[in-house]
Amino acid sequence: MANLAWTQGDLGQFMEAKMLWIQVLEMRTRILGKEHLDTLTSMSNLAVTQRDLGKFIEAEMLGIQVLEMSTRILGKEHLHTLTNMANLALTQGNLEKFVEAEMLGIQVLEMRTQILGKEHPKTLRSMANLAVTQKDLEKFIEAKILETQVLEIRTRVLGSEHPDTLTSMANLAYTYRNLGRLKEAENLDFQELEMKTRIQENAQGKGNLNI
Repeated sequence: MANLAWTQGDLGQFMEAKMLWIQVLEMRTRILGKEHLDTLTSMSNLAVTQRDLGKFIEAEMLGIQVLEMSTRILGKEHLHTLTNMANLALTQGNLEKFVEAEMLGIQVLEMRTQILGKEHPKTLRSMANLAVTQKDLEKFIEAKILETQVLEIRTRVLGSEHPDTLTSMANLAYTYRNLGRLKEAENLDFQELEMKTRIQENAQGKGNLNI
């Protein structure tokens, strides 16, 4: 049942996934207990699904419960706890609770950097998410510092044409525009367009090959 809920979520069938996660959560709570890791995982997945459905208040209520239990049972630095913290930060951002989201985002970034390393994909995602929150708070200088690091690392590790690198480039260009640094924004926009065009041309060229 849990696997089907995962699949439905991946397919964008969030209402169907929600109904399954509710059943899974009820059964795991009854059989395994409220504080079992599998039960916490089900609660976390239901919270994420509620967020996908735009039910941010319900998602936040579940997310707070999951984070509290995960912190108490697994510890603040456990990877599951950090994932729950990151999910709650996203939900609070959706609720425009940007100060709370920033506080959580800073904690997630600091601990993931310490535990996983600065170049780990989850650390970079945390860095990018925190930059988004700081832009919501109009802290564009702080966001620029983070986004510059993300772009540099992703370019070096993933390559300049990787989709995540291109997204980082677009995000930094947006921040430059908000800082009034229009020339730098324009340069990044041109680079992004050039690479996307090259990727598209390469894909079309491979499609035309006669093998």
